[in-house]
Amino acid sequence: MSSEQTLIGIPVSVLDLSPILAGGTPSDSFQNTVDLAQQAERWGYRRYWLAEHHNMPAIASSATSVLIGHVAEHTSTIRVGSGGIMLPNHAPLVIAEQFGTLETLFPGRIDLGLGRAPGTDQRTAYALRRHHKQDAQDFPEQLEELRSYFDPSRTSESMKVRAYPGEGLDVPIWLLGSSGFSAELAAREGLPFAFASHFSPNNTLPALEVYRNYFEPSDILEKPYAMVGVNIIAADTDEEAQWLATSLQQQFLNLIRNRLGPLQPPVESMEGRWTEYEKVALQQQLGGSIIGSPETVKDKLKKFLEETKADELIVASQIFDHKARLHSYEILSEIMNA
Repeated sequence: MSSEQTLIGIPVSVLDLSPILAGGTPSDSFQNTVDLAQQAERWGYRRYWLAEHHNMPAIASSATSVLIGHVAEHTSTIRVGSGGIMLPNHAPLVIAEQFGTLETLFPGRIDLGLGRAPGTDQRTAYALRRHHKQDAQDFPEQLEELRSYFDPSRTSESMKVRAYPGEGLDVPIWLLGSSGFSAELAAREGLPFAFASHFSPNNTLPALEVYRNYFEPSDILEKPYAMVGVNIIAADTDEEAQWLATSLQQQFLNLIRNRLGPLQPPVESMEGRWTEYEKVALQQQLGGSIIGSPETVKDKLKKFLEETKADELIVASQIFDHKARLHSYEILSEIMNA
């Protein structure tokens, strides 16, 4: 077994929201995250990314940079990064210093994925930023400022603020998106692009087309490199996988209803729990999910890859039971090695 396995010829990575479970605590979530990261490393996944969300009682990865360091400390070879840091919530200098510190502590293992959404509601965004002047429309300027802290040649000699640590370090920057905006920006800047197909499946192919059509080669990439996020819930049988998937469905249903809470255990059926309108709305967001037995997952993945032509997959698996979550990723690793 090689140190970096692939699924049907492409690398596969993990997207972890460090879910807080009903009846559990953030401490439990962090233990589960470390355990999953260690197993993912052993199974040959390429990256382990954590996502920034705030004011969400089901997600423990709000202090994303801190948790990245914790995971990197408890693993050895897997790349660890952000999927992503929501840059409008932060001063670019702070992110440069944080990820400069992480790269210094764990050289060659840190990724910096950046998003332009707040990752939360407007009230919480104000609590983070203290004003409304900075928003997603400023993202290109914020990105340029951030990149200049790592590479001062991108700015004028008169720039007096510098990032220590950070300056001169090679921290790979990815742009994340769920629409065409970041796809076009990533293309124009010659950066790798990660698309959130796991909650925006209908925009996947248009955004990837924009990225590939407008891509301009850079010192970083000669050709486009697209990583696509996908929900995968694998189990020994289709029936068990569908049952496990009701935790994810309940979570999104609660988001629609603005009734936030921890990740709930699976239920026998969602019928009677959602209205027809809500069912359709969830299908719009979760319709790209791959749920089933090893055979079903493999077949659906092949079709997904044929459609997206993804260079890499990053897999989210919001499963309530930690052992079942581990088993889902283990099944994927077995498909990877097939």
